[in-house]
Amino acid sequence: MQDAVHGQRQAPETAGADTRAGIFAGDDPFAIARAWLAEAERKEINDANAMALATVDAQGMPNTRMVLLKAIEDGGFVFYTNHASAKASEIEATAKAALVLHWKSLRRQVRARGIVERVEDDKADAYFASRSLQSRLGAWASRQSQPLKSRASLMAEVARQTVKHGTSPPRPPFWGGYRIVPLEMEFWADGAFRLHDRFRWHRPDRAGKWAVNRLYP
Repeated sequence: MQDAVHGQRQAPETAGADTRAGIFAGDDPFAIARAWLAEAERKEINDANAMALATVDAQGMPNTRMVLLKAIEDGGFVFYTNHASAKASEIEATAKAALVLHWKSLRRQVRARGIVERVEDDKADAYFASRSLQSRLGAWASRQSQPLKSRASLMAEVARQTVKHGTSPPRPPFWGGYRIVPLEMEFWADGAFRLHDRFRWHRPDRAGKWAVNRLYP
């Protein structure tokens, strides 16, 4: 963080060595994550809800890509995609994933990893209906992660789907949401002289009680 007068980096708003206060205060990690995201939405130039999503394939090779976080629920982090995509195929095989939200404007990040489940159909329907018409038609046209001959081929398919579905396309059966239910979350804030603040929340299972530890930077 920068001091407005002297241009020097300042320590984030935290309490003593073994307490949590300021931006880290609270007994609900999802509430803390929502508060950080809300603050980022006021300061980040683009896509404050962009998150890195990590999965592994059948050979154990990791994959990471940026996706858009659409909700931080009381029980997890929600995003949407084509169920035939590479990320979805890997999630379906392992039911596990990890994510990172990083905000340069705040000098903070949130990490989480845990189990993954599909979002309920009614929630997926509601979110799909809220998207722009072009995005809904694009979802029908895209065979996500599959080889594409040319952009012209993609646009031709969009035109075909437009004729077929008109101005009110339903949610495709191959498209929906996933919820990452974390068993571990970490909140990180930049500190002066690289003495960052890190708090790790962890629990044995989704019904377990959270424990919190401060970590060395």
